[in-house]
Amino acid sequence: MSSYLSAASLDEEQPEVRVIIDVSGSMRHNDPDQLATEALELLVALVPSGARAGVWTFGERVANPLPPGPANLEWRDRARALSSLLVDYQQYTDIESAIFQAASAEEVAGPRHLVLLTDGRIDLPDWRGSKPAIDTASREALLEELGPRLAEENVVVHAIAFSDEADMDLVERLAQMTGGLSAPVAAPDALLTAFLAIVDRIFPSDRVPVTDQRFLIEPGLRGFTALLFRGEGEEMPELVAPDGRRYSADSPPDGAEWRRESRYDLVQVPDPQAGQWRLEGAPGQDSRITIESPLSLQTAGVPDTFYIGFDVPVEAWFARDGEAVVAEALPPHLRLTAELRDASGAVQSAVTLSQQESRFVGRLPAPALGGNAQFVVRAEGQGFRRQWVQPTNVLPAISAQHDEDGQRVLLAAEHPQLDRDNTRLFGQLQGARLEAEPVGERRWSMTLPELDAALSIPLILRGEVTFDGETRELHLPRLMLFSSVDTAIDQVDASPALEVARFHEELAPVRESRTGSALPEPVERVVSHVQELPRIVRERWREWRPVLAEPLEKTLSEPLWRWLLGTLLAALVLLILLVKLLRRRRAVPREEPHV
Repeated sequence: MSSYLSAASLDEEQPEVRVIIDVSGSMRHNDPDQLATEALELLVALVPSGARAGVWTFGERVANPLPPGPANLEWRDRARALSSLLVDYQQYTDIESAIFQAASAEEVAGPRHLVLLTDGRIDLPDWRGSKPAIDTASREALLEELGPRLAEENVVVHAIAFSDEADMDLVERLAQMTGGLSAPVAAPDALLTAFLAIVDRIFPSDRVPVTDQRFLIEPGLRGFTALLFRGEGEEMPELVAPDGRRYSADSPPDGAEWRRESRYDLVQVPDPQAGQWRLEGAPGQDSRITIESPLSLQTAGVPDTFYIGFDVPVEAWFARDGEAVVAEALPPHLRLTAELRDASGAVQSAVTLSQQESRFVGRLPAPALGGNAQFVVRAEGQGFRRQWVQPTNVLPAISAQHDEDGQRVLLAAEHPQLDRDNTRLFGQLQGARLEAEPVGERRWSMTLPELDAALSIPLILRGEVTFDGETRELHLPRLMLFSSVDTAIDQVDASPALEVARFHEELAPVRESRTGSALPEPVERVVSHVQELPRIVRERWREWRPVLAEPLEKTLSEPLWRWLLGTLLAALVLLILLVKLLRRRRAVPREEPHV
């Protein structure tokens, strides 16, 4: 299958993708459905024509069954023929050699992206030395020598670990130091989602947003690609064109290719009919509509990694065939927004961008929670919808580790602009202030007093950062000392990541209701629907306006109808105010205890 993205739509320095697939023996158990094969098939379908990609496999030995080459029809056929090699299982797992050999293959002018799919940890054969010493040495060499060198050479490592037995600390640290994405996959089905996020990072493309299973195709598009995920037993998806024609895998649109896999459908439609299309069925959360258009949405200055507590400058514009579009040629009534969405799709922070001639600029408020996220720029105008998505990681600006033997807390700067010259860190422990002393360019040590190791104790951490002559305060939640102890003075969720405690913003006090809703269920349902009306009207107004404008104008010209509508609106407002008042009276505040 071809891809409607072409080499002309990519940057001059095209990225090269090198997929590294684990074929160790444990894969037989952890990937019984051979989802690694489906992930490779997804790459084959989505990699733009002309971009370069290759495939490596590893267990005890490293092989390169598909050397990097341009993604043409011949390359795609060879890639699909690799499925039998992915079940040729081997006994051991040599991750270091696999990454080294894939990274050391033919050098290219553009960036190299290594995509590691593994379910285990480094496990070398006995003939190479005594265990576990050889495994530990290989791991340290990968993190302390090879990883930093790859970062200097502009080699990005993305990693997916789809087993509880995988060394998540290893893959997360390797991805972080090279600017890549990492994802633990709790269930095999989630592998495709994680792999797709990495493909999106390497080959970003314009999308059209899908609202209520509808999407708008503007005139002049060269084509669109619909990637529709589905679960087991769910009905097969269909497409309904603006003229009402229905299409499926058995009867695709003229000239289209409709490929059906076990967990998704991939539909490529050239020269699509302009207007509003509709999806039938129940497409999954990660489904999307990507487009190929001479008019593309561009961004600048957006980092690969976001940091908790730091806002992000955003600049966006439109380009036509590589040339910036002047303000007069933009779609009318154009409005751009930028959002950061967490893994569930909920919006963490958002900003409306201000137009400055042909550019749109703003600052995205700082994220408050870490983890995998999506940065989204959305454009809406008259008869125009466009969306640009960049998967990203959100990390803490400072990480910490309790060194129990050394009676200290070790702190390290994760944000690239923080160092000993512009950052001061301190803590508060049982009323006493503790200072952190620099022990390196981007590391600090905080000495602890004598403590009872039988108690879990909260340490409040704070910081001051100076940028461009302006000092700002870093608010870091509490770190639990001796967190493995059952008896605790206070309780805070401080789950470790990358062998350190990740800091997140403290949550506001939780307000709970003693008896749930204060109203009968039917009334609650009515109020819920009423409260949703403003959101629905905002989302659909551009579609409703041409139809409703004339009848509404005629209706409001009659005094009786104006009186009835005014009375109805007043009653709805009173109902909402009454519900809020009753809920407030029934709510009982609860705040977590503090030291």
